[in-house]
Amino acid sequence: MLCENGPRTDRLMIIWQRLRRALGRQVLRVDLPLIESLQDLAEREQRTKEAVAADLLSHALHQRQAGEANLRSWQRLSPREQEVAALVCLNYTNAQIAARLSISPSTAKTHVRNVLRKFGLERRADLRLALAEWDFSAWQ
Repeated sequence: MLCENGPRTDRLMIIWQRLRRALGRQVLRVDLPLIESLQDLAEREQRTKEAVAADLLSHALHQRQAGEANLRSWQRLSPREQEVAALVCLNYTNAQIAARLSISPSTAKTHVRNVLRKFGLERRADLRLALAEWDFSAWQ
């Protein structure tokens, strides 16, 4: 079925239909501006629309999986560890975390170590990066 908006739109719709078939999902919907954005991006990058779409989809799926993994890790934290993780993400030091939560600095350090272990990370900066899109302002 061809669109009424001209040959370029027809080509874009065909690309989208191929992408939907490749995904095995006929339920995906996309609007014309999104299709045109894909076309423009492909032209700017001098790549095929299929290659750009595949890269975008792969990146989006990876981001979604990482976000889900982060949420599962967060849910495994105790309430105290969640507080500590939030404060780490707000750039608090162990001493500041200890003062804020009325615990010893060594206890704060232990909580940070446990949080990093549960997230499978080695450094505080990695935790801040993993949760960079999360809003921890309520913890301040």
